[in-house]
Amino acid sequence: MSRRHRDNLIWGLILVVIGAIFLLENIGYDAWRHLFKLWPLILIFWGASKLYYGIKARSQASETKDGVIEAEILPEDKKDES
Repeated sequence: MSRRHRDNLIWGLILVVIGAIFLLENIGYDAWRHLFKLWPLILIFWGASKLYYGIKARSQASETKDGVIEAEILPEDKKDES
């Protein structure tokens, strides 16, 4: 997934969550009070995504650094000479 696509996905998710919070406020549910209790979850998810993409980038860099291209060698079709 490209960085631009991932950034668009994250911002879209943020807008959906904020919209849902405002909708819950409009129907009488005190969403901000619960959100303030759970704000550390934002840090946890942010840190987990940084770890995931950091490990993924490191593994991709090590694969290209090795310069090894794996290819499967298939046997050629052999004609039956009977």
